[in-house]
Amino acid sequence: MIRIAVLVATASLVTQTSTGAWRTEANLLTPRAAHAVVATADAIYAMAGTGPDGKPVLDVERFDGGAWQHEATLPAEGLNAPAAAAIGDEIYLIGGFGTTTNRPTTSVHRYHVKARQWSDAAPLPAPRGGHAAIVLNARIHVIGGGNAASTIDDHDVYDPKTNTWSTRAKLPRSMGSPATVILDGKLTSVGGRSGPNDFGDVHIYDAKVDAWTPGPAIEARGTGGAIVLGRSIYYFGGEQQARHAVLDAVLRLDTGAKAWILDAPMPTARNFARAVVFKGRAYVVGGSTVYGRSHASPGGGVVESFGK
Repeated sequence: MIRIAVLVATASLVTQTSTGAWRTEANLLTPRAAHAVVATADAIYAMAGTGPDGKPVLDVERFDGGAWQHEATLPAEGLNAPAAAAIGDEIYLIGGFGTTTNRPTTSVHRYHVKARQWSDAAPLPAPRGGHAAIVLNARIHVIGGGNAASTIDDHDVYDPKTNTWSTRAKLPRSMGSPATVILDGKLTSVGGRSGPNDFGDVHIYDAKVDAWTPGPAIEARGTGGAIVLGRSIYYFGGEQQARHAVLDAVLRLDTGAKAWILDAPMPTARNFARAVVFKGRAYVVGGSTVYGRSHASPGGGVVESFGK
């Protein structure tokens, strides 16, 4: 197995003046990768994934801006590569690969933050893991991922008011591990992978017309994280299989720009670089520094934030 260090930048990009600075935050109580991270108005939650020994992590942790603490325990078996999204005071943990069966699941577990209790929401239309989930217009959009046979281009939408799923326009390409953001009322998907192939595709979804259009591409990579700060999209880390590299690069796409540029790199290179915005800063939570281990990656506990 090849374990390579860090790829800092791509040859086609020029380093720009940073729009912010990195800060070291309190480590996770339990290191994890192939996990899910989500932010509410009051806290960041980390759940599922694999620990430093590659075994499933059942603890759910909560970060209030100062320290991490145990919040809850997963209601079922461990999960690799699920996705999570928050609407108000409810967190939805969606799909993933069962760590005891290695099979994708349709399960959707809903966590009530104030009551600190789990309940079940309507299951996914079909099993999947390695997908992305994000909230647009009070509905959860789930794109990409893989089933037991291959990567998929499925795009499903959950409406919490009716507890039902519906189908929307498929991704232009089947892929797992895309990163997603919402900007100007549109969903943007960045990067992804299928087997040994990484993609640099950027696809923009307009819910008003139920259609995807291409955006400025990046150099191919997957398992990175993405967020919006101000009027810019940031893409953090990930993995580049062609170079056997875990990445520390931070790519930025400013509104109206036709190409991505480099911002200040992450202090710690990571794949499964789960990123969220909390209190005006971007937090990259956990992930793995080890290349090529897919959903069995040994988890890391590093948490770093970026902002002004």
